[in-house]
Amino acid sequence: MKPLLVSVPNAELRDAMPKTETPVEFIDWDLSEPLGIGHVDIVVPPYMGSGSRLANLAGLTTHLVQGQSIGFDGVARVLPPGHVFANAAGVHEASTAELTVGLVLAVQRGIDQFVRDAAERRWNPRNHASLADRRILLVGVGGVGGAIAARLAPFEVDVVRVASRPRRDDAGEVFGVEALPDLLAHADVVIVAVPLTASTTNLVDDGFLAAMADGALFVNVSRGAVADTEALVRHAGSGRLRLALDVVTPEPLPDGHPLFSMPNVLISPHVGGATSAMLPRMARLLAEQIDRIGRGEEPRNVVLRT
Repeated sequence: MKPLLVSVPNAELRDAMPKTETPVEFIDWDLSEPLGIGHVDIVVPPYMGSGSRLANLAGLTTHLVQGQSIGFDGVARVLPPGHVFANAAGVHEASTAELTVGLVLAVQRGIDQFVRDAAERRWNPRNHASLADRRILLVGVGGVGGAIAARLAPFEVDVVRVASRPRRDDAGEVFGVEALPDLLAHADVVIVAVPLTASTTNLVDDGFLAAMADGALFVNVSRGAVADTEALVRHAGSGRLRLALDVVTPEPLPDGHPLFSMPNVLISPHVGGATSAMLPRMARLLAEQIDRIGRGEEPRNVVLRT
């Protein structure tokens, strides 16, 4: 069998690859410039910052372009015609859910404030809200939302789930997005874990935030553009809401941005999937895709055909 030609953006991913049943030849290519050959069976772009580089696939034929993120917003605008694009579903969900629960716990229990106190060498006990017995409104029930719900279950919380349409599944009732105005007022914590689409862009606007209860915590682990940054600044700046944000608009958030200096805002720099779990999981996914294509099967996670 002729080996499949697979491009990877760095030696780290190549060296992490498990053995495949399909013969494979790897080349290193980060898409920063055209490759200069006519065909690569599978192209893996860099994890971050690869959007505009996808244009360098023009004139190249592929069986698959395998992204390293779950999100694929903007790919359709730059991916040349004739390509199949798969996302990295199954790679980042666990790590993103871990960070989400960590952010919620940090804010609820005042860990961020304790860190500030310690930096000032102050012993300052405070009473904070529990996570137990809180009502959590989880907007988004896909892979990341499901992983978050599973990790919240042991904390003795009431999780209310919302998706684009109402339905029931094995875990119970899922409300439609039209129910948000009523549900927001009764939530202690609101977590947004939706893909960025035309319908979710600025989903979290002034009206969304105004409908939340005083003192509630808003958590965004989806995409920055899902929330209106100016509205976040207004509602956090007034002290009415608390925020925990792994994603913002713009990214990176400029030095001196007001969100950085607010004591009721906790920001992590878009690191939901950036853990030790990513590399081996990404390598296993790529190995599976290689063997699927080698057997003449459809690859997993196809989200776009141009």
